[in-house]
Amino acid sequence: MGAQWKAKHKDLAANAKGRLFGKLAKDIMIAARHGADPAGNSRLRLVLEQARKVSMPKDTLDRAIKKGAGLTGEAVHFEHMIYEGFAPHQVPVMVECLTDNVNRAASEMRVLFRKGHLGTSGSVSWDFAHLGLIEAEPSKAGADAELAAIEAGAQDFEPADEDGVTLFLTDPTDLDLVSRALPAQGFTVTSANLGYRPKNPIDPTSLSAEALDEVESFLAALDASEDVQNVFAGLAG
Repeated sequence: MGAQWKAKHKDLAANAKGRLFGKLAKDIMIAARHGADPAGNSRLRLVLEQARKVSMPKDTLDRAIKKGAGLTGEAVHFEHMIYEGFAPHQVPVMVECLTDNVNRAASEMRVLFRKGHLGTSGSVSWDFAHLGLIEAEPSKAGADAELAAIEAGAQDFEPADEDGVTLFLTDPTDLDLVSRALPAQGFTVTSANLGYRPKNPIDPTSLSAEALDEVESFLAALDASEDVQNVFAGLAG
């Protein structure tokens, strides 16, 4: 949750599949601005790998590439916006939006944050580090994440989670460099994005079960918004 909040319940994740495809389509369109051929566009190649991993329909994927590359004659323009504030129980939150309607996104954020507190620019960002976040899986037996992080130039890493995915942390300017270096260290990169990490994450066990449910529900509502691309919450674990 500290890196990027993700729905922890499988039923929530399943219900969110359509929204996930929508978010990935935006990422694909933005990446495709720099070329429709993934062989010469590393950013597009990584996003396509993410899309295939979650079984995004090929026609949806191809349509997003063509739209982003300007091959359909449609103008594609998204504004990037960051909202800061607090979930219930003073859990800091940063929300990254990609929207084609700034007024709609702003109105939606005001409504969603009624159960928390919508802050101003800088109100919680001081408590987050802006980093490159690279998720990778070992591609060979015995791959050492610590050694890979050192050799590839990552700042740090988090041990593999229950799915075997290791999170490598980089300086924002080194995201592409480290992403390209990790395969030689025995890791296959599955996603590489800029994001936010809390500097002083709150331990979820310090909250009551009821309070944690309120925070989870709040974050899930944010994540369900049409304009929200990523939700970064100040929770540990």
